[in-house]
Parts: sequence; structure tokens; C-alpha cells
Amino acid sequence: MKTIKIRDKRSIGYGEPVYIIAEVGINHNGSVEIAKKLISEAAAAGCDAVKFQKRTPELCVPKDQWYMERDTPWGRMTYIDYRHKIEFGKAEYDEIDFHCKLRGIDWFASCWDEEAVDFMEQFDTPVYKMASASLTDFSLISKVKSTGKPYILSTGMSTMDEITAATNKFGLDNVLIAHSTSAYPCPPKELNLKMINTLEEMYPETPIGYSGHETGLSPTVCAVALGATFVERHFTLDRAMWGSDHAASVEPQGMQRMVRDIRDFEIAIGDGVKKVYESELGARKRLRRQNSETLQETK
Repeated sequence: MKTIKIRDKRSIGYGEPVYIIAEVGINHNGSVEIAKKLISEAAAAGCDAVKFQKRTPELCVPKDQWYMERDTPWGRMTYIDYRHKIEFGKAEYDEIDFHCKLRGIDWFASCWDEEAVDFMEQFDTPVYKMASASLTDFSLISKVKSTGKPYILSTGMSTMDEITAATNKFGLDNVLIAHSTSAYPCPPKELNLKMINTLEEMYPETPIGYSGHETGLSPTVCAVALGATFVERHFTLDRAMWGSDHAASVEPQGMQRMVRDIRDFEIAIGDGVKKVYESELGARKRLRRQNSETLQETK
């Protein structure tokens, strides 16, 4: 399996440390201050990156939904107004860019339309993410691919035919593929983690990862044990906050535990070569009984 370089001294792929992404998404609820807190918490937890979402509301919201009203923390408003309310512009992303550099953590975004890609290019983020909903949006994939940046192709809500259609159309150059199930939160019986191995068999030269929406932490660690080279989990300050993604997100303490467990696994997996460690020698000397054949061999 090859690796894909996303910045100086950091690649994603077999033999590299798992690249851990905290997806802020829209869990900032339109507040750049909440976004910066999430960045700080993700960096403190040891994540490699935070990810946001970027949309042009008029292009991404179907017109028949523009004027549907909904209750929000800012009062009752139309859906199109709500989408604008939680969408960051250049000033907010300038702050995010500065704060990420200050905290030493990568950042990038899922772009939901071509204008959003043009917008994100001014920040020179190291990678793009194609949301599961965009796997069949060939115009958008083509736009992202034209940037020359690596991109993550998420496979939730997709059939095998749709996955192969996308990879056949655009090839495997500079692409990373994430297994995912697009349910929020996702019940364990639908996580289907063995799909990580299926994708590895289908695309042996492509880094395979996992984008999880479950409520627990262990499936993501299990995904790493199965071979995921990168993982992504939604991230929130408080799962009880208002918003559609908070319930399927990880809070700061949980993220710390998840990162710790992934890094412990990376150390514990070893190299598969049996050896007697120095830490075992005392117990070996105290507890091993030598049989007669062993005694003859030592004489």
C-alpha cells in the first residue's frame, strides 16, 4: 500500500502513524469562538487535524426547502437563513487558519459545491474531503481533483457500483478512501467494519480509512486494528448542544481516550517477531522449571 504525502514530513498510509481527524463540521453552531475551542481541544487530545464543512447555501439547499421554517438557537427562521447563519466566511476562516497554526494542527474542509472549492483554495489546506453525499457528484470531484491536492472519498450511503464508478472515472491518483455508514448516530450492527478489509482488497495501493458516526470509541480503535490508516470522528464540546451532529460526536475527554488507545495500539502491535524481552528475564529465571532435556543441553 502506498502512502500519500499531505504536507512536509507527514504522509498517510501503511507504516505511517494513523492520521486522526476531529471533524468539527458544523458543530461550531456558527460561532468562531466555539470553533477555536474545538481546535484547541482537538490539538490537546493529540489529533492531527480538524475538519470543517464549506457550502454555498444557494447551491446546496434545494429551492423547495429555502423558506421552510425551523426552530434554531437564534429563533425561528427559514432554512436558507439558517444555512447562512452557520456558514463561515473569509474573516472566520482567517481566524481558524491562524488558530490552527498556533496550535500546530492541520485543518481542511469538506466542500459541497464548486464555489466552496474556489473559496478554500485561498487557504492552501493540505487535503480535501468528499462527503459521502458527494461520491456521485462527478462535477464536484472533478473540481477538487483539478486542485492537485489529495482528497478523501467517503463511501457512506453508497453502493459498491457507485464506489467503483467514482474510482473508475477519476482513477486512484492522490485519493484516500474512507469506509463509512451515514447514520447519525450509527448503530453497531450497521458499522460493518470488515468493509475496511474489502476496500483494502479492492484498492491495495490506496490508503483506506474510517469515518465513524457511532456513539462509542471502541469501533474506531477496532477500525485501526483492522488496518485503517486514517480515522475521522465528529467532535463537539458537549453532545447535548443544539444541532444535528452533536449526538453522534465525541467530547474532548472521549477524544483524548480514543487518541491514546490508537497510539497505544500502534506501539503494542509490534513486528510479529517472537523475542524474550529483558523485562521477562527475572520472571523466566524465577518461574521456569528446567526439564531433564533442557538440563542436558546446558551441561
